[in-house]
Amino acid sequence: MLEKKIEEYFDKLFPICRSITGNGVRESLRIISEIIPLNIHEVPSGTEVFDWQVPKEWNIRDAFIITPDGKKICNFKKHNLHIVNYSIPIHKKIRFEELKQHLHTLPHKPSAIPYVTSYYKENWGFCITYEEFQKLPQNGEYEVYIDSTLQNGSLTYGDLILEGETKDEVLISTYICHPSMANNELSGPLVAMFLYQQLAQLKKRKYNYRFVFIPETIGSLVYLLKHGEHLKKYCKAGYVLTCVGDRGIFHYKQSKYGNTLADRAAIHTLSYSKKPFRVLPFYPGGSDERQYCSPAFNLPVGSLMRTPYREYPEYHTSLDNKEFISFKALRESVEMYFEIMLTLESNGRYLNQYPYGEPQLGKRNLYVGNLNREKVMQIMYILQYSDGNNDLLDIANRINVNVKELKPLVDLLCENKLLSE
Repeated sequence: MLEKKIEEYFDKLFPICRSITGNGVRESLRIISEIIPLNIHEVPSGTEVFDWQVPKEWNIRDAFIITPDGKKICNFKKHNLHIVNYSIPIHKKIRFEELKQHLHTLPHKPSAIPYVTSYYKENWGFCITYEEFQKLPQNGEYEVYIDSTLQNGSLTYGDLILEGETKDEVLISTYICHPSMANNELSGPLVAMFLYQQLAQLKKRKYNYRFVFIPETIGSLVYLLKHGEHLKKYCKAGYVLTCVGDRGIFHYKQSKYGNTLADRAAIHTLSYSKKPFRVLPFYPGGSDERQYCSPAFNLPVGSLMRTPYREYPEYHTSLDNKEFISFKALRESVEMYFEIMLTLESNGRYLNQYPYGEPQLGKRNLYVGNLNREKVMQIMYILQYSDGNNDLLDIANRINVNVKELKPLVDLLCENKLLSE
């Protein structure tokens, strides 16, 4: 059922030509809001954002090339990767020598249309398979047509806070700025949408869950400009959702220092998932984790992916399509992120209320006879290490137990006033 629902929204979102600004982003956020009721924000072009500036808004209606023999190629309406994203409007006839300076191909992937952008330098261009490029006539005139606008407007993003019982937050961030690519673009928003549904169904939530749908890089910078100081104070863990739809194993990219609650919760959950995974150290490339982890903020933000960006040959090409991804893999990614959230919910730091020696468990019906010996030993570990220096994840890792297995025992100890949070 979940796989079918994910596929339904994939089919709605995939054809839309998104960019870092424009109506494609707005239409995508409108569709996403059918699942997660986002608050939509507009940030005017020209707004200063740290060392950056919100660019002009770009929209496109049509683009194509007419060859000397009258054939229409690079038809935007057939595939939106044919146009260099942010191309300025143009309509003129040119010779092949001039045209080829504006054509982008991938000779090592001859059947793929590449994905190319020109966000911050006004230019125009088309993307074409190398196979088709090799067949183009080199004599005669080509008609090039791009019906686009690049003018002052705004950058659009969406967010929502799913409220919990404390002020502490978990950041769930994903991007909505690429045109028709399945894994690199849509897998993140789709997993975030249905992760929201799972979390919304929890009867109790300790954390506030901050969901953010932004254009990559400039969007996260805009978000940090507005919310960075708040996040420094209240964000206890965060994750960037991207490349979670292919059939590869899970990869967890750590936050900058690799020792945050986000890292510990993700790696702990993966370790008990019975699924193969790899842990990657932080590196200052990739997606928005590099903005969230930048020196002024140093937020505890990592990223759980399947095959990481640039490590699969379909990356940033038309081969990153519906056939490349798996809706089973997307469902499993939703489930794995949800398990990480449950690990965060289960965790806490507790203090032994009877620290002078060992409290008597028998008179509280917490000893052998009422509980099996394994559970009693786990209780004794919890009490021994609940000295203010360890959280429950520390204790669970020390005794090689899933933290979610310890949480009911912690609740029992709190009920008996042996622990306090």
